[in-house]
Amino acid sequence: MARFDAEAELRRLREAIDRVDEVLVKLLNQRAKYAVEIGEIKGMLSLPIYSPEREKQVLLHVESRSEGPLEDAAIRRLFERIIDESRRVERESATASHEPQPKISE
Repeated sequence: MARFDAEAELRRLREAIDRVDEVLVKLLNQRAKYAVEIGEIKGMLSLPIYSPEREKQVLLHVESRSEGPLEDAAIRRLFERIIDESRRVERESATASHEPQPKISE
């Protein structure tokens, strides 16, 4: 591959990564929206935010769906961080759902 072709290919691949990153951001935010809803429901039901069995299921599921080149351990680390952030927004929404609502004066 000539230098010019290699540079053009590098640009193309970086642009492709940028597009994938944009999709990832949208999907991560959608996942967080679901976590907010789950947190609200857990707050109403007085359920704990931390659910170790569910988290274990999620990790096993995503590891089983990965076809590489990322190793299972890498997928696990990434999703552990995603789960941490999901748990944080769940906790915030569960707390917010328990706060007294202001009375509307007439």
